[in-house]
Amino acid sequence: MGNLNVVVTGSNGYANSIGKRGSVTDITFFELKRGSDSVTLIEPTKYPEKLSSLFYATSMAKYVILVVERIDSTLGETIVMIDSSGIKEGGIVLKNYIQPEQVKPLLAGTLLEKYEFFDDDPIKIREILLGIAHDSRELMGDETCGSCSVDSHFNVKGVGTVVLGPVVDGCLKVHDKMQVYPIEKEAILKSIQKHDVDYDSCVIGDHVGLALRGVESDELDRGYVITTDKSIKMTKRVKTDASLVKFWPSKIKDGMVMHVGHWMQMVSCRVISSMDGGDFRSPVLDIEFGSEVIHKPNDKAIMMYLEGGKLRIVGTITLK
Repeated sequence: MGNLNVVVTGSNGYANSIGKRGSVTDITFFELKRGSDSVTLIEPTKYPEKLSSLFYATSMAKYVILVVERIDSTLGETIVMIDSSGIKEGGIVLKNYIQPEQVKPLLAGTLLEKYEFFDDDPIKIREILLGIAHDSRELMGDETCGSCSVDSHFNVKGVGTVVLGPVVDGCLKVHDKMQVYPIEKEAILKSIQKHDVDYDSCVIGDHVGLALRGVESDELDRGYVITTDKSIKMTKRVKTDASLVKFWPSKIKDGMVMHVGHWMQMVSCRVISSMDGGDFRSPVLDIEFGSEVIHKPNDKAIMMYLEGGKLRIVGTITLK
């Protein structure tokens, strides 16, 4: 089974012309299937009002459909988020007679400058995405552990606790004995569903429903991590290198309160100290988080400043 997670941004509702609408929260899911191949389309429903909506949608995705209806600060911020998230592949759909030459200067120096320009034709885009999903079938290989980051959770009568979310690393198998972070509780993986079909395993990139035994739904929250990976750790404070986006206008100040996004977590943080060697875009930051961040060693995280006005994405840090 090939699967592709796609963030569709720039025009809320555009994904409805490509796939079938599913669950709706601050992000909206759409599904597209053909044979054993599937595409999960994810729209940031509450963006631009809520930057978190765009972050959560991009954090799940491996491919982008960027719809450009107008050239404004929201488009610029969206480009910065996609680039900071490290999504290397995507397509750009231009509307309202906007030409590629008008957009290319905004893409220069970002991962998006290599994206293709697509015609505004949902049927053709549907075929492109299904083709990529088919070609991206991943072999499990020798993977012996994996992690799922919780997006939503609920109790199903006769089934028990079910979590929905992306497999962010490795692979998971039915009957795996798992650790639930940050509560550090053990759970057993009873069953796996992808697009309402039962499977014995799931791999990185899959959007899944996992039925768990040993943990209750009301013990969970968005951003929790369910894993078999023993390298997973929780960090409350870190001293680390940061890389600020080229559009960020000023240095990071001591005492500054921001948010850090990683997987399905968006955690407040306070800058204890900021030091740089003359280049304010490459500081060393001592950061204390409002709650522990769950991660693998040396994962990247996105820094956001919600009071930043037209640009709320600051840069990236390494979680050591």
